[in-house]
Amino acid sequence: MTMGKLYEFQGLMAPVFTPFSKEDYSLNLGVIPAYAKYLAENGIKGILVNGTSGEGMSMNVEERQKVTEAWKEAASSTHHNIMVQVGGAPLPDVLKLAEHADRCGVDSLLCLPDLFNKPSSVKELLEYLQLVSNAAPKTPILYYHIPAFTGVNVLITELFSEAHRSNMVPRFAGAKFTYTNLEDGATSLRVGSELSGHSPYSVFLGSDETMLGAFALGFNSAIGTTFNILPELGKCILSSSTKNNFVQGQEHQWRLTQAVRAITKHGKWVPTMKAAMNLRTKINVGPPRPPLKCITLAQEDEMKLELARILSD
Repeated sequence: MTMGKLYEFQGLMAPVFTPFSKEDYSLNLGVIPAYAKYLAENGIKGILVNGTSGEGMSMNVEERQKVTEAWKEAASSTHHNIMVQVGGAPLPDVLKLAEHADRCGVDSLLCLPDLFNKPSSVKELLEYLQLVSNAAPKTPILYYHIPAFTGVNVLITELFSEAHRSNMVPRFAGAKFTYTNLEDGATSLRVGSELSGHSPYSVFLGSDETMLGAFALGFNSAIGTTFNILPELGKCILSSSTKNNFVQGQEHQWRLTQAVRAITKHGKWVPTMKAAMNLRTKINVGPPRPPLKCITLAQEDEMKLELARILSD
């Protein structure tokens, strides 16, 4: 087995919001070129398309393909690394999305487990990822570990170990780790490192509020919704950990955690984060798509004031 990484990107990646029209919740793809430029100007070099924050599971196949194409086109100017989430749909649709992303030449795929016929073991999960990966023969694939949403709570260390041992999915490249069991996450970073000293797998933390702790344990990459809204804080946390300045890092992490609390106390993750994006940046990503609901104008006003206080301290 090749010991080098299939997927070399590391650092901070934004799970981008999908812009929808306020009138009829249709795609508003015209926002994407300016959105990509904004992220590039703020030092965010990776983009995750059609993830949880991107409401991928609220779109049909054609819409998800159009969003992928729009971001791929934008990245031709901004040179972003593009990861596309293809799961969260019936398997035939997942395979179509994987094949399309592969044909578009994206840098990697991310895939949820089947959300109805949930895998009950690491082997079943790998068999599913094998089917998806076979539809995208040129592209590395990562697993999207988010048990709070999927109800699939395998140990990522065991997934990596079985993937490494069996080579069932030759282009298997790692995971997005949206979970707070940092022991499992940190242990998974060492799987397959016996010969080279470096694991062939990439692990992206998906929890904005535990970034500093994860970086202290060896993570070097994260996919965080707040990188859309407050990219400077994410960069400061990563920089502080790289310099082993964890006292300074704690200050940045606490400020980010306070901001997340101020945003999400008003409702569910995507509607509140989209509202914060619209309030705090020059990019308007529109509303969430139903059945998600917009927060109220009063909640927006409260959020705006509280974020201004937290971020000016």
